[in-house]
Amino acid sequence: MKHILLAGAFLLCLLTACKKDDDLGDIDNIPGLGGDTWTPGPIDNWIMDSLTVPYNIAVKYKWDQGELALNRTLVPPKEEKIIPVLSAIKKVWINNYVAEAGEIFMKRLCPKFFVLVGSASYNPDGTITLGTAEGGRRIVLYVLNDFRIKGMSDYTPSDSSNVKMMFHTIEHEFGHILHQNVLYTPDFKRISIGRYTSNWNNVSDETAHQDGFISAYAMSAPDEDFVEMISIMLTEGKAGFDNLVNSITGTSPNGTTAEVAKDKLRQKETIVVNYFNDTWHINFYNLQARTRASIVALIK
Repeated sequence: MKHILLAGAFLLCLLTACKKDDDLGDIDNIPGLGGDTWTPGPIDNWIMDSLTVPYNIAVKYKWDQGELALNRTLVPPKEEKIIPVLSAIKKVWINNYVAEAGEIFMKRLCPKFFVLVGSASYNPDGTITLGTAEGGRRIVLYVLNDFRIKGMSDYTPSDSSNVKMMFHTIEHEFGHILHQNVLYTPDFKRISIGRYTSNWNNVSDETAHQDGFISAYAMSAPDEDFVEMISIMLTEGKAGFDNLVNSITGTSPNGTTAEVAKDKLRQKETIVVNYFNDTWHINFYNLQARTRASIVALIK
């Protein structure tokens, strides 16, 4: 009976707290219900002319926490970074794919919605998320506030690593979109079978190389291995990839010899190149040369 009385008192409190004749205020001016609006400026006009009209790509750069994980501490992108970043993305990623695969390919497969974030997203396990792709339609890019290229007053050669990392992220996420549309051959997963691990974040890139992986993150799963091959081969260029493979020495803690590690990476390279050619009719080495040259033009 005591519980019933308490429940009844609580219900009575709710009923009396919101009576029909209570003043609800100006219900025509409740923020957010109609969507945020603003007068389009130079940034919005550039996005419309360069990305939305030709490729149906929308970009959200104004802050909206609802687009992001609520348990992360993030900051908005600086507006002066938006056009330089998006212009570089168009030159390095979109234009080069269009040159090798055609506009129809890019219009059909490119993600249609980009969300831009100024800072990195730090994870509880100590790793950092630099980008995500969701369902092949939406990409979130982080760390835009650190973007600096040749010609900017505050650019230094050390900034080139941030630039390459951004394009690494984009090529990585687009690689996921490609294999989610048409899966690569199962032979790829057999090359490093038994070596994938959830503890990849405790392995250095150099040690990963000794086991035939192009990066430590590639050790996390076959799909990640495949797209890490795509992204690093494109951003480093053929000479950079060849240098990485040829620099492997010694034997890994798992007993993989340098020659075996090199052979694994060459097998993966062959599968990636054939996948692009057979599935998408793209000459990977041409795309690789174009992509690397575009990145070099921004940082050297």
